[in-house]
Amino acid sequence: MYFTDRTDAGRQLAARLDHLKGHDVVVLGLPRGGVPVAEQVADALGAPLDVCLVRKLGVPFQPELAMGAIGEGDVRVLNDNVLAETGVSGRDIAAVEERERALLRRRAERYRGPTPPARLDGRTAVVVDDGLATGATALAACRVVRARGAARIVLAVPVAPAGWPARMGGEADETASVHEPEFFYAIGQFYEDFSQTADEEVLACLARNRAARGQGAQDAEVSIEAGELRLAGHLVVPQGAAGVVLFAHGSGSSRHSPRNRAVAEELNRAGLGTLLFDLLTEEEAADRTNVFDTELLADRLARATAWLGGRPGVGGLRTGYFGASTGAAAALWAAADPAATVAAVVSRGGRPDLAGPRLADVRAPTLLIVGGHDPLVVELNEQAQRRLRCENELVVVPGATHLFEEPGTLERVGELAAGWFADHF
Repeated sequence: MYFTDRTDAGRQLAARLDHLKGHDVVVLGLPRGGVPVAEQVADALGAPLDVCLVRKLGVPFQPELAMGAIGEGDVRVLNDNVLAETGVSGRDIAAVEERERALLRRRAERYRGPTPPARLDGRTAVVVDDGLATGATALAACRVVRARGAARIVLAVPVAPAGWPARMGGEADETASVHEPEFFYAIGQFYEDFSQTADEEVLACLARNRAARGQGAQDAEVSIEAGELRLAGHLVVPQGAAGVVLFAHGSGSSRHSPRNRAVAEELNRAGLGTLLFDLLTEEEAADRTNVFDTELLADRLARATAWLGGRPGVGGLRTGYFGASTGAAAALWAAADPAATVAAVVSRGGRPDLAGPRLADVRAPTLLIVGGHDPLVVELNEQAQRRLRCENELVVVPGATHLFEEPGTLERVGELAAGWFADHF
């Protein structure tokens, strides 16, 4: 084993690139596994981090074997040796490429959202992956970067087979690696932990880099105008966020709810903005009838959404609703309004049944998350799901009770919510 994990590999690789400090450098990680490695390189060089989007073209009957790769800008690289050995037809290649290009487009939307790609014109682009085997993906990445105007390309990987620079055919101006073993079977053999990198981790790497570079992230206590009232809230928006999620807490809770704050932090790590706020003033909350007034709470959620749309640096971003317990009913009620522009809704241990008259009018894709040890709420969510006409999904978290207090269950809620919002933003 050469590396503990991708973070360790990135730190070792960064040491080989120290000579690039002070230059006009952009670090480009190949999703997904190359991005955590690239994050360490970008941090060491004080450089911006972006993704270089390419997709491997796997042999149809042996998908792990690359017969080529594609990248943004209609770039395609084929491995003639693999094609000759496997006998893959042109029709098979076209079918695989069509599928992979669709995934490439979805990844671009997910990772970048409204943020444009990093400017490469006249700059040094450091293309980073977690290792190099056949070299097809790296070759496609170099061609993509060259087409985007990079003046110089440095291809850097922690590990690659001996003699690997010759495979690049001059596509990279410079190559760098930490180890070049003679006996090379697969990249994973050189890592102690080579587990799959999730999209949420990619988003978190990008968000951390932007935040570290001070690129306009917002983290502030705010006062939200709701008619004649002012509602207290906490707004966090990472730079480059694809959208902002507004939280509707349950009865007896507030913007200080530790469970909602834990989920919000998970969304922030995934590069998504969050707004936790009090739907009622202290005086209103003292009247328990207000706490269960779904229509009133939905109106406050809609007003907060309108306020957010007019805030500098945030207006124009997509919005989503995260509702917990009775707050889920308010989120769905608000989302059912014909004028609502909410992009997605997530309910955690919610009571969507309380929005019964409006469920059929909800248009935003809706994820219902319930605990496996919360049978009554599971049943209520199943009934509500049957009334929804929008894209929807019901996920039962095993071992979780209503408040998701069991170890690991709330973290699972955060992962599910981050994935749902990222997909639909």
